[in-house]
Amino acid sequence: MASSLTTRPLTPSDGYRLWADSYDREANPILSLERRILSPLLPPVAELNVIDLGCGTGRWLNVMKNESAGNLIGVDLSREMLNQAKLKVGDAATLICTDYADAPISEASADLVFSNFVLSYVDEPKRFVAFVRKVLRPGGTFFLSDVHPETAVVLNWRRGVRTANGFEQIRTYHRNMAEIVALCRTADLEVCVHLEPRFGADERALFEQNGKGGYFEEIRERPAIYVLQLCAREQRAAKLAKEGEPKGVSEIQGARFALGATDSFEGGMRINGSRVEAMFGSAAEHSCAPAETAIDLRGYLVLPGLINAHDHLEFALFPRLGKGGYKNFLEWAEDIHHCHAPEIARHREVPKQVRLWWGGIRNILCGVTTVCQHNPFDSELFSGDFIVRVLKDYGWAHSLALDPGAAQKKKDTPPGQRFFMHLAEGIDEQSSQEIFKLSQDGGLDGDTVIIHGLGMDATGGALLRSVGAGLIWCPSSNLFLFGTSMSPGKIRRFPKVALGSDSPLSADGDLLDEVRCAHTLLQTPAAETYEYVTRRSAELVGLKNGEGAFRVGGVADLVAVHDTGLTAAETLATLSYREIGLVLLAGRVQLVSPQLKDRLPARTCEGLQPLEIGNTVRWIRAPLERLFEETTPHLGGDIYLGGKRVRLGS
Repeated sequence: MASSLTTRPLTPSDGYRLWADSYDREANPILSLERRILSPLLPPVAELNVIDLGCGTGRWLNVMKNESAGNLIGVDLSREMLNQAKLKVGDAATLICTDYADAPISEASADLVFSNFVLSYVDEPKRFVAFVRKVLRPGGTFFLSDVHPETAVVLNWRRGVRTANGFEQIRTYHRNMAEIVALCRTADLEVCVHLEPRFGADERALFEQNGKGGYFEEIRERPAIYVLQLCAREQRAAKLAKEGEPKGVSEIQGARFALGATDSFEGGMRINGSRVEAMFGSAAEHSCAPAETAIDLRGYLVLPGLINAHDHLEFALFPRLGKGGYKNFLEWAEDIHHCHAPEIARHREVPKQVRLWWGGIRNILCGVTTVCQHNPFDSELFSGDFIVRVLKDYGWAHSLALDPGAAQKKKDTPPGQRFFMHLAEGIDEQSSQEIFKLSQDGGLDGDTVIIHGLGMDATGGALLRSVGAGLIWCPSSNLFLFGTSMSPGKIRRFPKVALGSDSPLSADGDLLDEVRCAHTLLQTPAAETYEYVTRRSAELVGLKNGEGAFRVGGVADLVAVHDTGLTAAETLATLSYREIGLVLLAGRVQLVSPQLKDRLPARTCEGLQPLEIGNTVRWIRAPLERLFEETTPHLGGDIYLGGKRVRLGS
C-alpha cells in the first residue's frame, strides 16, 4: 500500500506479474494483520476441500497443506504469482491461471473458500460472489478479506508495486463496507463474522523497521482491513433448542473479545444453543437476540474458557503434603503415606463422586471449562449435569513405576486418541531413563502425552520431539517436590505443550496459580502461557469442537473479567479466582459474580447457588447443599478447596 499516485494504473495481472518475485520478501503489515486475525477463525481443515480465489504466492494454500486439508485448488490471474505458489505447495494443490469466476470448478465442491485482497480488483463483483456461492457445499464457509475501503479513501492508500520506475499503482475499485455486505447477500451469503481490525504491536514493528513509526501512530486507531466469514443463508437458519433444554445465553453485547494472546475486537457474539453462531465488531450491523437471554458485558474482557490439561479431580479437597527435596515422585508418595496417613485416610472417607464434584468446582472458579482428568472417565457423573467438561475419549496409565503395563495400554488405545501418563517425574537417573524405556516398549508416538517430563535429559527431550509426542507442564508441583522446573526456554523447544494444575497435594492451588507461577516466577512470556491454557492445550489433548478459541460453530465456552485495557495474555497473567466474573460452558451460565448476576436475565441464572471462597462469593451451578452435607461429617466445618476455605453462601 502507498499514498503515491500514477497516471495510468496497471491491470491486476500486470501489477502482480511485476510484484511476484519480491512479494514474499516484503514486510507487509496488511498481510501480517490479516494472517493473525483470520487464523483463529478457521474451522478444522483436515480433509476439507479448499479453494483459494486469488491465491497469489500460495500463502494460505501452504497453511492448508500443512493442516492436512483434502483437495486444494488455487486460482489467480498472474502466472508469475502461481509459479511462486508452486514452489511452496508443489503437487499438493491444483493451480489454475484464469479469471476468478471462470475457473473450471464443479458446483458444490468446496468446504472452504478463501478470497483475500481480491474483491477490490474484481470488475464484476456480483458474478464473483455468485461463483463463490455456486462452488460452496452445504455448510461450507467463505472467508473474504481486503484492505478497509473507508480507511483507504481517508488515508489515500493505493495498491501497487515498486519497480525500477518507482511506485506503479494497480487499478482497484472502491466499494464501502455496506456495499460489500449487500453484495454478498445478493448471492444468499450471510455474514456470520464481521471484523474491522486495527494494526497491532506486530505491525508497529514492521512500520518502525521501515522508518515509519510516526505514520503508524497516526493511523493506528483506524481499521486497516476487514474480515468477513460468510455461509449460505439457508445454512444459517437458527435451530431451536430442544424442548425442555435449559435456556442458555443467546447474545453477548458490548464486550471486548479475545481472538488470541494479543488480538481482540469490541462488539458482540451470538450463541445458538451451545455453539457460537456469529461474531461482529462494534461497527458491524447485526440482528439482536431476544432480550430475555442477551447479556450486556460492557466494560468486560471475554476470554475463551480455559483448558486444564492435567488434574486429579478427586484430590481437590486435600492439603499440600510433604516437605520437598525429593529425587522422584515415589520418594514423595512414600513420605506422605508414612507421615500423613491419618490425614489422607480422613479425606478419602469423603465419597469419591463428592470429591470429583469439588474438583470440578475448583476448576470452574478459576475459569476452566474443560479438564483432562488423570483417571478413568466417570460416565455416570461426567456425562450428566457436571460443572465442567471432562475429556472423555483417551487412554491413560499412571506411570511406569506404578503401572508396568503402561506401554501395552498405549497400544490398546485407539489411534488418534491421546494417551496420558506421568513420566520422568523426578530429577534422578531413573527418571531420565523412563522416556527410553517407554519408547523401547512401543508406547511412544504422536498420540502420547507425557506429564511432567522434568527428568528428561537433552537426548530424551529430542526423542520426545522427534515422534511428535506432547508434554504437560506443571511448574508449581515440580518446584515444590523437587526444587526445580523446566525453564521457559526448554519448554519452548517442545512444539506440543500445555499447562496443567496437577492436584493440591503438590501444586500451588488452581490453574491460574499455575499460570502466574510460569509467568511471574519462571519468567515465561505472557503470550506463551496464554496459549498453553487455550489453543495449544486444546490441540494437545485432542479437543475438536473449537475449545480454547472463539470461532463460528465452536462450542460457546467463555470467561469474563473486568477489562483493564491489557491484552488477553497480559490480563490472564494477573488473574486469580477473585477476578473471574462469569463463566459459560456451552452457552450456559456456570458461574457468576454477585455484581454481574444483577445484569443477567433471571432465566439464565436459574439453578445457581452461592459459594463463599475466602471473602469472595460466586454463584455456581452445583448441588452445594448436598456436597457440604456429605463432606462435613468427615472434614468438619473447615473445608478447604485447593487451599482456599469454602462455605455455603446465603
